[in-house]
Amino acid sequence: MAAPAFVKQLNEQLGNEFGAHQQYVAIATYFDALTMPQMAGLFYQQAIEERAHAMMMVRYLLDADESVTIPALEAPRSDFKNVIEPVAAALEQEKRVTEQINELTRIARENNDYASDQFMQWFIKEQVEEVAKMSDLLAVVTRANDDYERIEDWVAREDKNEGNDPTAPAIAGA
Repeated sequence: MAAPAFVKQLNEQLGNEFGAHQQYVAIATYFDALTMPQMAGLFYQQAIEERAHAMMMVRYLLDADESVTIPALEAPRSDFKNVIEPVAAALEQEKRVTEQINELTRIARENNDYASDQFMQWFIKEQVEEVAKMSDLLAVVTRANDDYERIEDWVAREDKNEGNDPTAPAIAGA
């Protein structure tokens, strides 16, 4: 049984993860409309990852015999002025998620909820990678700004799909 404070916060995090999923779909469609298939693909993939993170959390709550509450979501932002804005928004989103993951870990530890603490460790590692990825991408789009082909070439060359991580938590429904 997970600590009640952790369960409450993890249910809130479900909304954050599903919200990140929707935001990444909105960003992907922005790039798709600009005929930037590499950038669109990168963000469509990010959306899939965020949904998977939420479903990992659902699976954990179910496995811990806890209630799952899916919160309502606000509409994502989709009105970007240039190619820099959506990537900057993605980086800020990843930094926010990192804070949220750290807070969940803190709650688990303060409540001696060792199983939940262990569950959060994969997400901590994942957030380091996500922040680094978006930081690099922001540097590239800032330098290349109006040179869409240069941005597309960099993504095609540098964005490697790592494949499935065997250490990742189980995904509900998978």
